[in-house]
Amino acid sequence: MSVGKKFGTFAGVFTPSILTILGVILYMRLGWVVGNAGLVGAIGIIIIAHVIAVTTGLSVSSIATDKKIGAGGIYYVLSRSMGIPIGGSIGIAIYVGTAFSIALYLIGFAESFNGYFGFGLAINNLRLTGTIALVLLTALALISTSTALKTQFFILAAIVISLLAIFFGTSDFKPETVTMFSTEGAVPLEVVFAVFFPAVTGFTAGIAMSGDLKDPKKSIPVGTLLAISVGLLIYIGLAIFIAYSVNSEVLKTDSNILMKIALFAPAVVAGIWGATLSSALGGILGGPRILQAMSIDKITPKIFGKGRGENNEPVNALFIVFIIAEAGILIGELDVIARVVSMFYLTAYGFINISYFLESWANPDFQPTFKIKRWIGLLGFLASFGVMFKLDMLAMFGALALVGSLYFWLQRKEVKLQSNDVWRSVWENVVNKGLKRIDAEEDKNSNWNPNIILFSGASEHQHFLLELGKTVSGRTGIVTNFKLILDKENNKPLRKTEQIIRDDTFSNLGIFARQIKVDNIYKGITNIASTYGFSGVEPNTIMMGWPKGLENSVEYSKMTETLLLLDYNLLYLDFDRKTKFGNYKTVDLWWRETDSKNAEMMLNIARFIIASHKWNNTSIRVLFVNNNNVDKTVIHSKIYKLVEDLRVNVKIKIINNAVEQKPFYNLIGEYSATTDLTLLGIPNYKIEKQAEFIVKTNHLFEAIGSTLLVKAANNFNVLDLDFIKTKV
Repeated sequence: MSVGKKFGTFAGVFTPSILTILGVILYMRLGWVVGNAGLVGAIGIIIIAHVIAVTTGLSVSSIATDKKIGAGGIYYVLSRSMGIPIGGSIGIAIYVGTAFSIALYLIGFAESFNGYFGFGLAINNLRLTGTIALVLLTALALISTSTALKTQFFILAAIVISLLAIFFGTSDFKPETVTMFSTEGAVPLEVVFAVFFPAVTGFTAGIAMSGDLKDPKKSIPVGTLLAISVGLLIYIGLAIFIAYSVNSEVLKTDSNILMKIALFAPAVVAGIWGATLSSALGGILGGPRILQAMSIDKITPKIFGKGRGENNEPVNALFIVFIIAEAGILIGELDVIARVVSMFYLTAYGFINISYFLESWANPDFQPTFKIKRWIGLLGFLASFGVMFKLDMLAMFGALALVGSLYFWLQRKEVKLQSNDVWRSVWENVVNKGLKRIDAEEDKNSNWNPNIILFSGASEHQHFLLELGKTVSGRTGIVTNFKLILDKENNKPLRKTEQIIRDDTFSNLGIFARQIKVDNIYKGITNIASTYGFSGVEPNTIMMGWPKGLENSVEYSKMTETLLLLDYNLLYLDFDRKTKFGNYKTVDLWWRETDSKNAEMMLNIARFIIASHKWNNTSIRVLFVNNNNVDKTVIHSKIYKLVEDLRVNVKIKIINNAVEQKPFYNLIGEYSATTDLTLLGIPNYKIEKQAEFIVKTNHLFEAIGSTLLVKAANNFNVLDLDFIKTKV
């Protein structure tokens, strides 16, 4: 164990936390809170604030007992659970909030100190006193962290004595009746809450010292929750005492009323000074350690990660805290600083709570020894942002915009840690539950959601097949491209990690890519089609280039037969290398009486095509060959009805062929010679007739541009294209 980790629960967590909790708000503003909100309103504000504090304390304590806790406190916890982008953005927010809270405590100290000695309460007087105190405390922190922490025991004793002096004091300002609720002319409760809330943020002072603790997994939960509980009891007890001891009008105007009603006023003065200075000291000790931890993780400049001495004291980071705190002191208004601090801490606490909720819900590796109910984290998250919305909606959106900007900036930096990222667990959990739900439902003639296995080959025109595959899959479809590596021996398969292809060619199109070794291309395709996929999202479509020159291949015939038996949708692209996809302006769908299932699949493909960016100004035609002299209006009306049901806007072309009886392929060559993409159904034929079909189709492709051949599976509806029975 390093020398630096030498503080236990009481000295390292409870004492700095309780000293910050029992700080400037307790002595300088609790009476003002009771005076403006009334006793019931004040207790309500205290309880709501502590709901956020308690849930956050419970959440961070639970996370702390699951993960190894290093230096940086809350930043360390968040960055190791939710990843660097969120951990870093919230870490920066809580760091700035901690630095500003130092100003809050020192302005409170200046109000009391100047008032007691008559040095004047003008804003410049407060700035001067606050600055001098900041310099002295910073010097103490530079001398020794251990010395600084030891002084806190004396300050804690002074606070206890001051509270006893208050509770045993007498008052000349007792009210005739206790004001229970806010009265007319009082400060709005939202403002009162915003001023009070920094009182409950003190528990982070102990967590910030995580890197200097002997056993952070034990000390953080015990010390944090004990400090919050003691603070809650003292605040409620003192609020009740004040309400029954001093009338509300005095409470609204006199921030030093506690000294006037105390049994021994100097004891209260000592308590105020001790509380404010110790709270500021807690921020001066904790804030730099957050910045130092972020610098070590390369979020902030490396210079702030450098420390001094055997305990690696964050000297460089301390100077930045000094500058931010001094900027806060120059504001000079305690109430204004308190509202700024509230927003920073509420934002951070909201994300801490949602971090715990997501960890406990989604991460199977999350096994804390300190267990709490999952809903506690969700409650804390909702309470934090609900209060922010109520306090100041614009400030809330401003805080979220700031955190969001930091998040995207850190994402672009691509800082990586050797730690778990809860977001991966969240997505895995969502996918798992979604797959179970999909798998539980019977897929019965539902809308076609393409899940395509694509074999694009490795030609210079591969990109066009990939592009069309993604276009045909639509907005929500899945495309997985397989690269088949021919290895006749195939004794040593690729490892699972080696099978994954990460390439911009595929990622930019949103296509998954895999590679496997096979000893035979056609058997490889058959094996992938038979085994790839898992429950809920089984592939339903095979897509590949048109097999020119394979008309006599027995292996290719067997592969095709297997794919048909597996009931896949089959898509074959014959890509015209000269015209490519033309101007992406025209698409022809050729129908015949035997295309009852293919027709519906073609319409679905057409719907996906026109939804894509390149094809969004496309003119689509449905061409039907009338070989039986059926009335054109009857055919047009029926096709229009079929097309209308599938929500595809197309032009309908009826070709009368009853007299000339031209071959079907000849008509295609005549009408679609200049079409950018032609869709053509593959008819049912016996496998021994495949060679003849391929030869005839190859001849057609010489006369037209790029063509997509379609063979629909049995799950497509049968469209009635038999018009003979309706012949007039």
